[in-house]
Amino acid sequence: MPDLLLELRSEEIPARMQRKAAGDLKKLVTDALVEAGLSYEGAREYWTPRRLTLDIRGLTARSADVREERKGPRTDANEKAIEGFLRGAGLSSISEAQVQSDPKKGDFYVAIISKPGRAAEEIVAAVMPDIIRNFPWPKSMRWGKASVKPGSLRWVRPLQSIVCTFGTEHEETTVIPFEIDGMVASNVTYGHRFHAPGPITVKRFEDYASSLEKAYVVLDADRRKDIILHDARDVAFANGLELVEDEGLLEEVSGLVEWPQVLMGSFEEDYLSIPSEIIRLTIKTNQKCFVTRPQGSHLPLEGGGRSEAAGGDDPLFQQDHPTPALRADPPPQGEGALSNRFILVANIQATDGGKEIIHGNGKVVRARLSDALHFWKRDQGNLPDLETLEASAKKFGLDLKKPLDQRMAKLDALNVTFHAKLGSQGERVARIRALAADLAKITGADAALVDRAVVLAKADLRTEAVGEFPELQGVMGRKYASLQGENASVATAIEDHYKPQGPSDRVPEDKVAITVALADKLDTLVGFWAIDEKPTGSKDPYALRRAALGVVRILLERGVRLPLLAATKDADLLAFFHDRLKVYLRDLGARHDLIDAVLTPEADDLLMVARRVEALTAFITSEDGKNLLAGTKRATQLLAAEEKKGTVVADGVSDALLKLDAEKDLFAAVKAASAEASDAIAKEDFRSAMAALSKLRAPVDRFFEDVLVNDEDAAIRANRLALLRMIREATGTVADFSKIAG
Repeated sequence: MPDLLLELRSEEIPARMQRKAAGDLKKLVTDALVEAGLSYEGAREYWTPRRLTLDIRGLTARSADVREERKGPRTDANEKAIEGFLRGAGLSSISEAQVQSDPKKGDFYVAIISKPGRAAEEIVAAVMPDIIRNFPWPKSMRWGKASVKPGSLRWVRPLQSIVCTFGTEHEETTVIPFEIDGMVASNVTYGHRFHAPGPITVKRFEDYASSLEKAYVVLDADRRKDIILHDARDVAFANGLELVEDEGLLEEVSGLVEWPQVLMGSFEEDYLSIPSEIIRLTIKTNQKCFVTRPQGSHLPLEGGGRSEAAGGDDPLFQQDHPTPALRADPPPQGEGALSNRFILVANIQATDGGKEIIHGNGKVVRARLSDALHFWKRDQGNLPDLETLEASAKKFGLDLKKPLDQRMAKLDALNVTFHAKLGSQGERVARIRALAADLAKITGADAALVDRAVVLAKADLRTEAVGEFPELQGVMGRKYASLQGENASVATAIEDHYKPQGPSDRVPEDKVAITVALADKLDTLVGFWAIDEKPTGSKDPYALRRAALGVVRILLERGVRLPLLAATKDADLLAFFHDRLKVYLRDLGARHDLIDAVLTPEADDLLMVARRVEALTAFITSEDGKNLLAGTKRATQLLAAEEKKGTVVADGVSDALLKLDAEKDLFAAVKAASAEASDAIAKEDFRSAMAALSKLRAPVDRFFEDVLVNDEDAAIRANRLALLRMIREATGTVADFSKIAG
């Protein structure tokens, strides 16, 4: 079966767009071919800064013939119905239709529509121009003389050539020469723009890829990443250093080069007095370079740095794990003390060994680090207008002799807007301050330290370092707080109150940080709920889902008992927390039906919900658990069916109406199990509560064997249904077993 090779070559495609664009090309082309009646064995996309490539294997050479019978109106239908039928079937007159008879419906018209198959080349030529014209680039442009014409081609950067070849592995390939805006697809591509800019004639993917490799183009992006990573590690090691790895930067850099060449530059050691985070971001943001550290320098950044991943497979909620436990964080990771060497990736193999490239990059890095050093020093100095900040300082209890306090006073005095409908940053800090004071009583944090941490938490927004690198908010606040002698818990809380910022980010550990982080996130959520700016569909511009997940993770992973409904006073927001809790627990392996069995609409102690799910998960597959589920379901399903029919159920069970031993025994068993379960629940021992209730299995089974619930005597029937309701109420204290599958 033939293969299809497609390449769209252009000027440089932004690195952040390449992977998605290649995936879009694969989907658009393969979907169009399948819709046209073709099939294929496999397809793979490739990309470089200057090309998107698609390799489709085992494409059918021709679409199948199609014969369709389209039923029309009765032969005695009105003229308009017949005209519509002819148009829909593509017939010029009714004589081209056939007449079929139905014993019940009479005679009616049928159109026999035959569509001959088409050659794959014809289909490709037909679908590709539209795919290229309507390609879903986030941004695109027109260029050249054709750009003045309406409807001219738009592309992310000027499109320069198209390759489209088709053929089997052992036969000569052909070009499918479709045309778009005067550009005709061919079998000619071009290599590296500097090392091999000449034309290259290709046939199929194998010689295309190998020809590009000879022309200084590594087609496979993942291979380029691997080359960069391993060469960077080797260069660092050869110089007694370790590479500080950065997956995001590696992905970006691999999209900037077709022929990666790894080199090492340096800067003056004096710049190492700048915090590591600033050095790393300066070099990464401005020059797309990696930093290095001395070998064995694995100490975390001061204050823990920013964790980028949670660790390992978690056994929580795995049914073969006898004692599930809430997820704990891995130790924080960071790059530690850096060296004055950096790794850069060039796109050319320089004749001078890269000396000029290293020199040029070094000049830019040193200039940027000089700016960063200036920011770092200025942020530790006094602001020039301290007399204008006294009112703000008094409002928040700030000490204007301290640089970070000055920045907070400045943030308030400038009335910097947080949100048009939610007031200024200063007003927000005041709200968080009040909320954190209440939360400190729950978390057990030192109230004075919590208050100090809150009033300084947003101060670094007015520092020059954060102004240049917004990613460092919190990190710089911690550093400046430490420099001015703040308590270690206060400094930690300034950074950690933003955490966790996602499912894999670390969770605050210090009680002060936990308190401020909860207050910050709850204020955000309550505020945006109050102005009806809730997430809709995939849109969440204020990252409210992330904030809610952060609250959920802090409560569960740090064991905080917080009544959310009392804290937020919003049932709709509580339901939003429930949604995030479900996602979190399912990601840990919890069954959705077990979560639903435990989570009630009014449940606002998420830690207790999680512990109930843990206990239910561990219990439900045990013999006791199977007994509890079977016995409860039989009773509650019968009760629900009778309630649905409107059958009367007594308000309570009457001893006088219990006639048979089986129902008397069940009544006694329910009372005993309920009391035992209630004691266990009071101690938050949910597994023991379930074990107590599981003892109902035998008396329930005997009850259904010996007792007819729907007795002819209405009073006895109502009493027996009340007994079943007792079972439902007793088991309902731990879970709604009707929602559990099985």
